[in-house]
Amino acid sequence: MADVGEVLMSVLSKIRVPKPGDRVHKDECALSFASPESEGGLYVCMNSFLGFGSQYVDRYHARTGQRAYFHITRSRKAKEDDSNSGSGHPPKKKPTRLAIGIEGGFDVEEEQYEEDVKVVILPDRQEVTSEDLATMPDVVRERVSLSMVGIMAADSVSHTLQVQQWDGEVRQESRHATDLKQLDNGLKIPPSGWRCEVCDLQENLWMNLTDGKVLCGRRYFDGSGGNNHALLHFQETGYPLAVKLGTITPDGADVYSYDEDDMVLDSKLPEHLSHFGIDMMTMEKTERTMTELEIAVNQRVGEWEVIQESGTTLQPLFGPGLTGMKNLGNSCYLNSVMQVLFTVPDFQSKYVSNIDKIIDEAPSDPTQDFKTQVDKRECVLPNTNQTVHACFQGDQIGIAPRMFKALVGRGHPEFSTNRQQDAQEFLLHFINMVERNCRSGSNPSEAFRFLVEERIVCQQSLKAKYTQRVDYIVQLPVPMDQATNTEELQEAERRREEGDSAAPTVRAHIPFTACMAALSEPEILTDFWSSAVQTKTTATKTTRFASFPDHLVIQIKKFTFGLDWVPKKLDVSIDVPDMLDLSALRATGQQPGEELLPEVAPPPLMTPDVEVKAPVLDDSTVSQLCEMGFPLEACRKAVYYTGNTGIDAAMNWIMGHMDDPDFSAPLVLPGCSSGAGTTPTESLSEEHLATIVSMGFSRDQATKALRATSNVLDRAVDWIFSHLDDLESMDVSEGGRSAAESEGGRDPPPGPRVRDGPGKYELIAFISHMGTSTMCGHYVCHIKKDQQWVIFNDQKVCASEKPPKDMGYLYFYRRVAE
Repeated sequence: MADVGEVLMSVLSKIRVPKPGDRVHKDECALSFASPESEGGLYVCMNSFLGFGSQYVDRYHARTGQRAYFHITRSRKAKEDDSNSGSGHPPKKKPTRLAIGIEGGFDVEEEQYEEDVKVVILPDRQEVTSEDLATMPDVVRERVSLSMVGIMAADSVSHTLQVQQWDGEVRQESRHATDLKQLDNGLKIPPSGWRCEVCDLQENLWMNLTDGKVLCGRRYFDGSGGNNHALLHFQETGYPLAVKLGTITPDGADVYSYDEDDMVLDSKLPEHLSHFGIDMMTMEKTERTMTELEIAVNQRVGEWEVIQESGTTLQPLFGPGLTGMKNLGNSCYLNSVMQVLFTVPDFQSKYVSNIDKIIDEAPSDPTQDFKTQVDKRECVLPNTNQTVHACFQGDQIGIAPRMFKALVGRGHPEFSTNRQQDAQEFLLHFINMVERNCRSGSNPSEAFRFLVEERIVCQQSLKAKYTQRVDYIVQLPVPMDQATNTEELQEAERRREEGDSAAPTVRAHIPFTACMAALSEPEILTDFWSSAVQTKTTATKTTRFASFPDHLVIQIKKFTFGLDWVPKKLDVSIDVPDMLDLSALRATGQQPGEELLPEVAPPPLMTPDVEVKAPVLDDSTVSQLCEMGFPLEACRKAVYYTGNTGIDAAMNWIMGHMDDPDFSAPLVLPGCSSGAGTTPTESLSEEHLATIVSMGFSRDQATKALRATSNVLDRAVDWIFSHLDDLESMDVSEGGRSAAESEGGRDPPPGPRVRDGPGKYELIAFISHMGTSTMCGHYVCHIKKDQQWVIFNDQKVCASEKPPKDMGYLYFYRRVAE
């Protein structure tokens, strides 16, 4: 074996010192979830700064020839009692600010580990410690030492992405603070002994800064908190600002703006309090602030008491398919969705069975490759050899999907943040990413894809129109008027209105059959333009399944808006069945003897004696709609089909046609063969065409995309990715020609690829949400494995004793084979 000093000299030119902007992956393997705490530690390439577990570092060396690696092994320090300072160290400070990475906020955990570092030279795994470097030539010692120090000092990519300075406590000055109206009613508030003026509650009390009313705060999702009397007072009076009594100190207090729906600053708070006889300088804090309450929730978010089965001792589980996932800061929505998707055979076969092929074909930076990162996640969860059995206080360590979260959220205004998100929106976002990355080969998202048939019947002519669209989720409405415990609900509400602090929290019981009836019943369209009678009239729209997917996802539409357009969550219990038969909702298509509505557009808006080449549209209305983010052609059609009657009518048209297959297609006028304002093929940019064709699309597909977007390249690329289902019939072949062109004009298969079969299903998983809205709270999922329900609460995985199937938000069904 060659001398280690000579080996280092031979690879010295390949050893780099990290510069500002270099991405140093020293916390997670690019191809697995190995970390410095894993067996064998982590090897960081001293040239690319990519990290690899011991299982994959040799493969990376063989592929790239890189020999020098910075080896990190990390062991957890024994935990000390926070209050114990007998060790000579001061007690650990508890967070006082709802923030990460700044003074007073939540601490990162680097100080909880002891690290051992050295340089390892492959393929013989020769080791070089800092002591060894001292005996080597200056040029070697200086270069290698600088690289080692640079890697240790650099912020890891995961730290930069997940624990960057985040401050959830920054508040803005209220727009009401400067000119707040205060009534001269002679009211003086004592410095203590407060009670709600309606229900006599003695905690969570808020004083309105306009009239001095002392009332209780909002009721929390678990029934604690107040009885909403301060909020109801605002709704009755419009007085916007309230201060939380018990939080007033010489430094400030909690001030909430009901009008702005947020915690705010009041620069004139001393003056506003003095109006009611309160001297800030003499007040002492007697209640936890809202920030402290939120911090308490964040500190215990992984504890069992916040989930529905808190009253039961749950048995932890380990093994294949039972690996937990760490919460990276409000990432429980991602954890729950991905745990369920991992159980779908299509996703397992797409990635798990092809692991070696995917890794061998991974790009030079696999951390940025969607297929590699999904494969990494798919492979670790079902496999025994990567399931972490080492526990601390009985809990799994779990995997930390930092790279995956950063990749799937990149560029997205919500999923790239550390804020809580809607699990249903993330599921659709991930499915869309899978669609984009699976244009060739098998597409696991097809397991959820189905066709919806909409039948519209003109009530004047009784002629019908049929359309189909692709969907992935069934959105089930919640008819609150169908609750089976109405009397109990009314009695509880009456007691709360009377100020009874002992009034129980009653949850509405909604039959699942009532939800299905609300989904399937005909919808009345009062402003339907009928091509049969050439005028607006009433129509009915009925929705049915044109196909049944292998796996059916049902979303309970719990999140809605109140009369004041404030988001709220319906507190309901629904008896969701284990077995579901949707056969009666199968679409039947055109009925015998049924006449179809003519395919005729509404008449032009201009008079017949005026010859025009394009419709006269209200440009200001079109611009307003475009500014809202709707496609230009959809906005043009909305204004055209509503007869230039204004923004409200056009907006209603858009909301009613967003699911139309041709929603973004160019406006086609009566008697015209092409859309108004479209670009003819002859004038399309050859450079734009070549760019899209180079991405793997055919020339026909590129032409269609550019014509639909007025020859704007960026919009055309977005359009083509959002219309993949429409383009399925235009298969790509070599040379950029469509399949039809390559094979002598053979007719392409109609419509998108969907699977179909019996409409009978078995419940296999559900995702539950706890909290008042999708922007806060916590998600967990329950999955049925070998006839045993298992609860996944981030990294904690346990056998479920009482799965709360009536409290779910997203339900996942699997087709039952007949």
